[in-house]
Amino acid sequence: MASISPASDFTANPTTTQTVAPATTRDPRLDFYRGIAMYIILIAHIPRNTWTNWIPARFGFSDATEIFVFCSGMASAIAFGGCFARRGWLMGTARVAFRVWQVYWAHICLFFFVAMTMAALDTYGSFDKSYVASLNLTHFFNDPMPQIVGLFTLTYVPNYFDILPMYLVVLGLMPLMMAIQSRLGFVAMALASVAIWGAANMGWMALPAEPWSNREWFFNPFGWQLLFFTGFAFMRGWLPVPPVSKTLVWVCVGFLVLSAPFGSWKVFLWLDAAAPDLAGFIRKTWPVTAELRDKTEFALLRYLHFLALAYLGWVAAGPRGARLIATGTGALAQVWQVALRIITKVGQQSLAVFVFSMALARLIGFALDQIGRSPANFALANLTGLALITVAAYVAGWFKTHPWKARKP
Repeated sequence: MASISPASDFTANPTTTQTVAPATTRDPRLDFYRGIAMYIILIAHIPRNTWTNWIPARFGFSDATEIFVFCSGMASAIAFGGCFARRGWLMGTARVAFRVWQVYWAHICLFFFVAMTMAALDTYGSFDKSYVASLNLTHFFNDPMPQIVGLFTLTYVPNYFDILPMYLVVLGLMPLMMAIQSRLGFVAMALASVAIWGAANMGWMALPAEPWSNREWFFNPFGWQLLFFTGFAFMRGWLPVPPVSKTLVWVCVGFLVLSAPFGSWKVFLWLDAAAPDLAGFIRKTWPVTAELRDKTEFALLRYLHFLALAYLGWVAAGPRGARLIATGTGALAQVWQVALRIITKVGQQSLAVFVFSMALARLIGFALDQIGRSPANFALANLTGLALITVAAYVAGWFKTHPWKARKP
């Protein structure tokens, strides 16, 4: 969704494919699109939220998870790739290990906070449902000792808490990929990434999610690493800037439109009413495409769908995000500039915002249970949630400036 690097402006011939130097600063388009993903992720995780009927996942194969992983790969190319290049493999690995440590404890703390919240509602409230059971945490509270061991060893990964463990493993693969790239070149690294992705899609690299069943991790990191390292390679300049081409634009648009009924039940229902014969054909071929659109292993159609969306988003933003910046002094331009700054700030603080939003989504769901799920209440709940994660982004950004170190004027 974001561009390859800040140096990725086009030459006089816009159809010429070019390579770029590794990026050393954050691209504003990267943070803009990741900020959008953070807002979508909050909406998607509010229980029984009718606004989820309008998120990207309802209109195609890929969704906000792909934006998050791809943009995280691009951001990691700046944050970690430069360290590998400047300080060598050992220091680069140490830098990655420190980030893995941070994300690991963010995952653990998120789980215990949400579990505590659900337990408090069940213990001290008088409601007609069990909030612990609604998150499938009954096994954890009935037999906590083995589940705590599983939680800390990532052999117990509840469905609601599955994105950060996937991200942890993908980050852990970075030193391996950087070693392959430095010794054997980018082609070898790309082949290794594709081979791991292929093995995951063959069902050879599934990870257990809980000890009492055969359920696997909902996001298999060995499949999703392909998307992460695609973004990583673009930002490092190992993959060339794609050309701006009307032909490619229409190919991507055509693919998105034609795949929509196969990737979205919402679009399929519309088509079922408008063109039942075509819907019947899709219904017959639906099982055939199931493995190609699988989310757990990050199947091929999801990859192609996201790349098409990313290309259109990149073209739409323009060189260095020029089209994102509204010109003029009118009221709409000023409103857009404020919105752009807010969304970018949320994207810059993605880990803090993600953890906060996952906890907040459950509380918003509880609030909706109490006030009712009318259209007005849905609007109030969603808009309040979006405002709160925005505040969380600014608070996290403020803390990162270490204001207590500033000298008094």
